[in-house]
Amino acid sequence: MTPAARIDAAIGILDAILAGQPAEPALLGWARASRFAGSGDRAAIRDLVFEALRRRDSLAALGGGLSGRGLMIGLLRLRGEDPDEVFTGQRHAPPPLLAEERAAGASPEAADALSDLPDWIWPDWQASLGPDARTAAEAMRSRAPVWLRVNPRRATPDEVRAELTRDGIETEATPDLPTALRVVAGERRIAGSTAYREGKVELQDLSPQLACAALPLQAGARVLDYCAGGGGKSLALAARAEIALTAHDAAPARMADLPARAVRAGVEIAIASQGQLGRDYDLVVVDVPCSGSGTWRRTPDAKWRLDPAGLDRLIRTQAGILREVAPMVRPGGHLAYMTCSLLAQENAGQIADFMRENAGFSQEFERKWLAPQGSDGFYLSLLRRIGPH
Repeated sequence: MTPAARIDAAIGILDAILAGQPAEPALLGWARASRFAGSGDRAAIRDLVFEALRRRDSLAALGGGLSGRGLMIGLLRLRGEDPDEVFTGQRHAPPPLLAEERAAGASPEAADALSDLPDWIWPDWQASLGPDARTAAEAMRSRAPVWLRVNPRRATPDEVRAELTRDGIETEATPDLPTALRVVAGERRIAGSTAYREGKVELQDLSPQLACAALPLQAGARVLDYCAGGGGKSLALAARAEIALTAHDAAPARMADLPARAVRAGVEIAIASQGQLGRDYDLVVVDVPCSGSGTWRRTPDAKWRLDPAGLDRLIRTQAGILREVAPMVRPGGHLAYMTCSLLAQENAGQIADFMRENAGFSQEFERKWLAPQGSDGFYLSLLRRIGPH
């Protein structure tokens, strides 16, 4: 496909998303209907769509309208390219610009003043982040870095880096955590690499890696990952020490691949339903459903699909999960509350409400990671159940 044909495809996909379809099904539907498109075409079109969604409002201002065409016109103008050279109507290119499209559009300076966040959430965003609000919003406009977690059960970071290099994947280490590697080239080769297939690395953003590394963990500890999802945190914790780790999720299908991933990583993880859970865990980890506002550069359509009622439902769900797991922590044990959100009402506010209702818990520390630091936005509060060890 030509670059212009890719833009034409992106326009159709964006129109479907703007009409209410989630991004992933829209992209998948286009791919299934377009068998002629190669893997490079699909990747390039995905990049166009996600970049447009990250900067939706500012690109619409530059392009003169909130539509697939408007967003792509805005993106070309942002890049300093002439839309007339792309919108030619020739060889699967989008139809030529109308006179009103050519005349419409704000200046880049005016468009840049937009936050590219939903208007309704901006006051909460500012209240939650204070002087970091604008910087964090700007970070959500850019593509997120790719991070790998080295599995110390299988290899050392140096061994993994050398092996990845042989497979055409370049990485750099971070002083924040020896087992975290940032991918700087060859990210689309990861799934086929020897290190990945042999369980030596897992895809995981830096901030949840740091959160897992901050948790107290001793050999023999009984650990419950209550909202396990795909199991990334379960695998990270099990790689740290010989522990008895149980993974649970309200939607068990999310954990379908976890047993195979655990075997590949050389760790043991038990899968349990609600009725199989105990009440004397040394550590209970709850990475609760949340707005995902710390990860909106990875899932940019999510920020446009969230509404105040949806956020309120998530906050109620989070509070309910905390009430469910509190009795599962043994006296002297720990409860780790995590979100990939930057909003205070999902983080410190949620913990403050829990502490008012649960005098038997004390907070040992809380930490917040912001996207400008090179990782997703993430929150961790470590609570301890008061009582004898």
